[in-house]
Amino acid sequence: MGDALTRLRSVLYIPGANERALEKAQGLAADALILDLEDSVAPVAKPEARDRVCAIVQAGGFASRTVAIRVNGIGTDWHGDDLRAAARAGPPAVLVPKVGSGADVEAIERALDDAGAPASTSIWAMLETPGAILHALEIASATRRLTVLVMGTNDLAKELRAELVPGREPLLHALAGCLLAARAAGRAIVDGVYNDVRDLEGFTHECRQARTLGFDGKTLIHPSQVEPCNRAFSPTDDEVAYARRVIEAFTAAEAAGQGVATVDGRMVENLHVESARRVLALAEN
Repeated sequence: MGDALTRLRSVLYIPGANERALEKAQGLAADALILDLEDSVAPVAKPEARDRVCAIVQAGGFASRTVAIRVNGIGTDWHGDDLRAAARAGPPAVLVPKVGSGADVEAIERALDDAGAPASTSIWAMLETPGAILHALEIASATRRLTVLVMGTNDLAKELRAELVPGREPLLHALAGCLLAARAAGRAIVDGVYNDVRDLEGFTHECRQARTLGFDGKTLIHPSQVEPCNRAFSPTDDEVAYARRVIEAFTAAEAAGQGVATVDGRMVENLHVESARRVLALAEN
């Protein structure tokens, strides 16, 4: 799950209390689905949503899809029961909101282990508080079971008393810091949601911003966002063609005993070849 070449371009939240949405999600082109037991589920409906989501996952309802069950946060009335039920269901991942420290991650891992979670179930951690941002590397490095960091930009903006404005200038420091932590620890990281599902232009711009920063993908709140998100985080035909030229030119240079090559007037070294290979792997995955 945390492999750098695993596609996590589009990660769509599905309300765990909405049976119809859960059924429709199985046919969507999102790279990953987050079956939500937290924000989208009213307190009175949480036990029923938990049972429904875990039963679907345990029965193999999503086949080989990348699926994460988002449990309720540490300290809530539902957290322990959610973790135990998710562990028994054995999804590819369990997403935990409001993670604030490496100790939180270690406690989550112990709870999953105690409940019999398979080794294949990863932990995804949401970073959505100032404390989480300041401890991002500690969180990302806490355990090998943690594979993905998920930005919670709405809650983070609230905690910072910042405005959600085009370009997200108030959040850029936090986004960049979490990205650094993810890469230092060898983890994947996906951006937060875009709230206005009618604003395709703004959404596309934010996807491109996230990709430019280095994020692996973006979390989504509506199926209509899946296709433009996949497109924004996928290599273009020109990028694929350039990557092939880079590899071919460098291979020829190496055969001639040279350590660098030139492509389209630009110097190409081994680091550029690594990036080119990743582009091709993402395009073919």
